[in-house]
Formats: sequence, structure tokens, C-alpha cells
Amino acid sequence: MRIITVVALGPGHRDLVTIGALKQMKKAGCLVLRTSRHGAADLLGEEGVAFSSLDELHESSPDFDAFARRASGHVLALARKGAVTYAVADPARDETVRLIREEAGDRLKVLPGVPLESPFVSQADIAGPILVSSAVSLAVFSAQQPLAVVELNSRSLAGDVKLKLLRFYGETARVLFFAPGEKALRRGTWMLLPDIDRQKKYDHTAGFIVFPAPLLEKAAFDPEDLLAIMRRLRGPEGCPWDKKQTHESLAKYLVEEASEATAELVKGDWAHAAEELGDVFLQLAFHAVVGEEQGTLSWGEMLENICRKLIRRHPHIFGGMKLDTAEDVKKTWDEIKQAERGEMSPGDAMLSVPASFPPLMRAEKVQAAAAAVGFDWEEAAQALEKVPEEAEELRQVLNNPEKALDELGDLLFSCVNTARLLGVSSGQALNLATEKFIRRFLWMESAIKSDKMALKMLTSLELGVYWERSKMKEQ
Repeated sequence: MRIITVVALGPGHRDLVTIGALKQMKKAGCLVLRTSRHGAADLLGEEGVAFSSLDELHESSPDFDAFARRASGHVLALARKGAVTYAVADPARDETVRLIREEAGDRLKVLPGVPLESPFVSQADIAGPILVSSAVSLAVFSAQQPLAVVELNSRSLAGDVKLKLLRFYGETARVLFFAPGEKALRRGTWMLLPDIDRQKKYDHTAGFIVFPAPLLEKAAFDPEDLLAIMRRLRGPEGCPWDKKQTHESLAKYLVEEASEATAELVKGDWAHAAEELGDVFLQLAFHAVVGEEQGTLSWGEMLENICRKLIRRHPHIFGGMKLDTAEDVKKTWDEIKQAERGEMSPGDAMLSVPASFPPLMRAEKVQAAAAAVGFDWEEAAQALEKVPEEAEELRQVLNNPEKALDELGDLLFSCVNTARLLGVSSGQALNLATEKFIRRFLWMESAIKSDKMALKMLTSLELGVYWERSKMKEQ
């Protein structure tokens, strides 16, 4: 295959064709324009430069994807016979160029030129960075920067683009819209985002720039907005309570919020789960902003560490390892984790479990460290046999609070062991039991009230009857 040289014709006006691009097209033995419907085509005619175009392929293709495949195949076929110069408006935004690159590799050379968004950006007052995308390949993940969208070639495409953008930028986002035209100097029209698919005309020269709404006017938020809010709360004119917090004072809230989120996830209450997980997110952002101020850690470091860890511990996804079962994945994860920490005795592994963990979780982790070296029951039934033994030992010391505390701990530890060998979370089991107790108590309370009686006036035996009724009702 011979060299394929791609030149940029620019946004449309002949004045925006670079000298380098014109020189290359003049000396080309085989010059192909993606379309002759471009201001540069008239310039080439005046200069006496012969060329062919892919307009016929475009018109006979059922859709754009089919055209892109046929166009790239046509150019590659020509390159097998001799050197080709392929002229498109903007190589960086052109799907046919991308497809050609996949096969041609280093046989493809691209000359720089004026990008499609240049007439738009030159008319907008943008001091910082700006994102650019073609309308066809638009993918949106946040609304932190202005976004230039080029090649808005139809009303239906404008409608699709609008729906993608509304989710992030919102209905109040301002847009600088550029109607079809090939002038070097373009004048845009200000409008709101919902109006971009209500214009008179569209073609490959149409486009727009959408601007993020101010923080308090946003319809949707992302992590950067949360960080911005926290920086404001911690700023000179911020909230006295938020400004006072430290990593140490915030630590307990992370545990509390995570526990509340866990409870909602177990219940399957997704609306409340989303709210509680948002509270967890807040704690992460809070620590990130405190860390920025104190030089202890940053949002970027937090994300970098977890991203690197996930890549490192999933060699079957991001490397060449093959793992077929969840058990294989767990075993490999633990092995990689152990290698990262270096050689550690089982006792050291137990000591490494933070004392600040929730007690049931800490017990599970310590038991797992012992199980890793074979110090474990073979099955849950064996661990369960220890529960009545520990309960009996507790019963014998009920009149001695100090000894009872010790024996109660042994009883709970045995229950955690049983749960672990069953493959369930003891914390989750206890939460479920607590929820069940509350549910039954509420039924009992309602039933007593319906019988025109008061809880405090009933004996324990009478309450027991209502309790048994609540259990039967639930079943």
C-alpha cells in the first residue's frame, strides 16, 4: 500500500484552506475529495487542479455508516495502486479517516489545518478549555466546560443531540447557534438548548457551542459540582460548621453514612439508597477538599489509587490471565493483595484489621485471616454447634456482668463464624432481624390500638400474644 496523505479543507470557506494543503493537492497525482460541496472545490477548479469526489457514494449509501465504510474502502483500494491525497473538511472529526487509519496504520499521513469549530470558537468569549465533538459521534459525561458541536447536518440529528445534552446541561443552558454557511467570519445566534432542533436549516456546516449553566441554575450535577460546592462551604464566606471540620472529626460520619446506605440497599429501597449513597459521596468530597487545603490527599489521588488497584487486581480483564469463575477471581484478588502487602503472618494479618471497623465486620476479617491458613471449621454446621455451647456458658455467669460481657462476646463471635461459613454477612443478617423486629412491633402496636388498649397497660403475657399474632400475620 502506498502513502495516503489526508489534508484538511477547513470549515468551508476557501480562505481557510491552508497553503500547505493547497500545495499538497496541486502536486497530488490522485486527489479525492470526500465531497465537492465545499468552498475549496471552486478554488481547486480555478487553480486547475483535477480531483474526484465521493458524492456519488454518499448519495447511493443507505446511511452514514454504510457510506463511511464504502468511502474508506474506496480510498484504500486506490492506495494499493498508487499514492493518494484524500481531502476532508476536518480529519480529526472524520469517520472515514478513522476507518482508513485502522487499516493503513503508519501509511497514513495527516496534514494539519483549520478545525471545523474554529469559526464558532472565534466568535465566542471563551477563556478556558472547550470540548469539541461532531454531532454524529457525540458522547456526553459532564457539563463542566463549553462544548462545541460541529456537523449538525439535519433536524433529526439536532433532536438526538439535544436529548443527550439536556440531561447534563439542562433546559436553561445557553447556546450560540451557527446556521449553515461557509463564510470565514460566522455570526452566531443566542438561544436556549431546547431550541437547537427548531431552526430553519441544517447541513454539515451548522453547529453550536453550549455553555454550562451557573452552579445554582444547573439541572444536573456531577462530581466536579460537588467539589465546587464543598470548596465554597469551606471558603472564607462559607459555613462555620463545614469550615471547622478535619479529617479526624469527619471520620465517624463516613462510617455512619455507609451504614445507612447499606441498610437501604439491603431493603431494596432504591430512592433512599441513592440519597444515602449521595451522603457517602459527600464524605469523600469533604475529605478531598480538606485534603487539598492541608496537603494530605486529593480527589485525584483517591481516584488514581482505586483505578490503578482495580486494573492491577483484574489481570483477567486488563491482562492476559484467564479466570472463569468468581471463586478463581476471589483467590487471585487475595493473592495479588497479599503480594502488594508483602509477606505477612496470620497474626499480623489479624492485627492489620483496623480496630475502628464495625465489630461484626472486624470479627469476619479476623476469622478469614485464620481460615486462610486452615484454622477453620469445615462447614457452617460445625460452627453452629458452638453457638449453644457459648450460650450455656453465658447463662452460667448472668449474675456477673464482667464475665457475662466476655461470654457474650464469645457467643457473638460464634454467630459471626456461622454466618461467614454460610457465605452471608452477619451485619446484614442482624440488620434484617432488626428490620423484622421493627415491622412486627409496629403491627403489634397498631393491633393493640385497634383493640382500644394501651401498650403500657398490658402484661408481658398479653404482649406475647400480640407478638405471636404479628408473626403469624407476617407469614
